[in-house]
Amino acid sequence: MTTTEFPAAFPLAFPAAFPSAAARAAAAAALVEDAAGEDLTTVWSVPEDLAATAEIRTRQSGIAAGLPVVTEVFAQVDPGVTVEPAVADGAQLVEGQVLVRLSGPARSLITGERTALNFLQRMCGIATLTDRYVRAVAGTGARILDTRKTAPGLRALDKYAVTAGGGHNHRPDLAAMVLLKENHIAAAGGVSAAIEAVRRGTARTGQTVESDVEVQTVTQAVEALDAGARWIMLDNMPVADIEQVVKLRAGRADASRILLEASGTVRLDTVLAIAATGVDLISVGALTHSAPALDLTMLLTSGPVPCPR
Repeated sequence: MTTTEFPAAFPLAFPAAFPSAAARAAAAAALVEDAAGEDLTTVWSVPEDLAATAEIRTRQSGIAAGLPVVTEVFAQVDPGVTVEPAVADGAQLVEGQVLVRLSGPARSLITGERTALNFLQRMCGIATLTDRYVRAVAGTGARILDTRKTAPGLRALDKYAVTAGGGHNHRPDLAAMVLLKENHIAAAGGVSAAIEAVRRGTARTGQTVESDVEVQTVTQAVEALDAGARWIMLDNMPVADIEQVVKLRAGRADASRILLEASGTVRLDTVLAIAATGVDLISVGALTHSAPALDLTMLLTSGPVPCPR
């Protein structure tokens, strides 16, 4: 089996650095969207001078992700709210477990509830689905990657959640690396022509970035190998074809320098067979575009009492 040399800059799995600036901006946009400063129901029904405590619990087992977002949401709603995470991102959760304890003005807790839960449920859901894929390929050596199929405006948070589930991040944006997909290849005039065009662009600009080349057939994969591609994405290929490309790579003198990535409608019931072919990477769009939210709830745990003055 080929032991592939991963690029030095290849992102590690959990724990990635939490994207604080992105969380701050996303929380601000979400609170504006929710008109949090004009919460008529809460203002009219909850006395202004009452304080309370609350807990966020999970109704399902899963993986924790996004706890710092809760802190960011309530810091913007009301700095007087205290947020105490009960677990760390990446922790295994069981049904009924407390993730966060909160205290402060009752109005502020209730106003920020839905925004905090929206972020936390989504991120825990992504981490939980990622964990299932990672467990499914355990022992094969294949790494699970995400894609750019993220919610607009939430990419940094979505990708962070993937790492909390034990997955790895693919390119974060269009500027991070080259990824020659089928439309680029068609426009450039073929696999070899596209690879050569990128080489000319690299030489012209002096930029050094990783390049990934998407192919759909064994013939295209051979063309990419012969053109000196360092990273090849095998898109929507049958398992038998993937196995053939893995064998072709193994026969090359530079085999250890070539990354093979499988992609395209990868599912939990197919990912192990794909990993068993010997590919290095498996990119899964479903991690971020189809992860079900983890079922969480936030409830007051003490009757409101007068706020201290």
